[in-house]
Amino acid sequence: MQPSAAMREYLAEIYRLQEDSPMVSTTSLADRLNVSAPAIPRMLKRLRNAGYVKHIPYQGFELTEFGRQEALRELRRHRIMEVFLVNVMGFTWDETHELAEDLSKGINDTITERMAEMTNQPTRCPHGEPIPDPEGNLPELEDTCIINLTVGHKGTVSRVRTNEPERLKYFAELGLVPGAEFEIVGRAPFNGPMRLRVGRDDVVLGVELTKSLWVT
Repeated sequence: MQPSAAMREYLAEIYRLQEDSPMVSTTSLADRLNVSAPAIPRMLKRLRNAGYVKHIPYQGFELTEFGRQEALRELRRHRIMEVFLVNVMGFTWDETHELAEDLSKGINDTITERMAEMTNQPTRCPHGEPIPDPEGNLPELEDTCIINLTVGHKGTVSRVRTNEPERLKYFAELGLVPGAEFEIVGRAPFNGPMRLRVGRDDVVLGVELTKSLWVT
């Protein structure tokens, strides 16, 4: 059976959550999708019956291999749509996530591949996240969250892992976008704020913002 647009959205979000934790709880899924808690078990039951997810008692849900393949197809649609929105239609990166969520529900693989051609077969979305290829393969990533690094480290921004428009606007104002070079020049003790040199400017990031910044 072909998954509905709502099922595809759930599968993609479960995949994103599993990037940070092997098991996904109904609470975290409800928070991420901004839906009521009672709606989650109903959809998870549909996904389980279709073979897309499996439930591990007292731990949570995870994608099956079948579900993972479908999730990656949906991520490809979504991330190519984001590139198209920025490169062809002129939207800013803080506008793309919600627009792509809505628009990707109505496009098929033929339209997705035409958009990929029009944007020169992109391998990363505007936020730096990798785009699966048409067969569902993802490139290996060798980046790390900047929170794990120490003073003196120099590198390049790889991904900005947030969909919150205000945070994305702020990162853009600071010049912290994929491809930007930086140096950690200071860090307060006890997991305090981090000071970065970006170009000629010094910028300060609180711990919550550093969690979104992945670098090489």
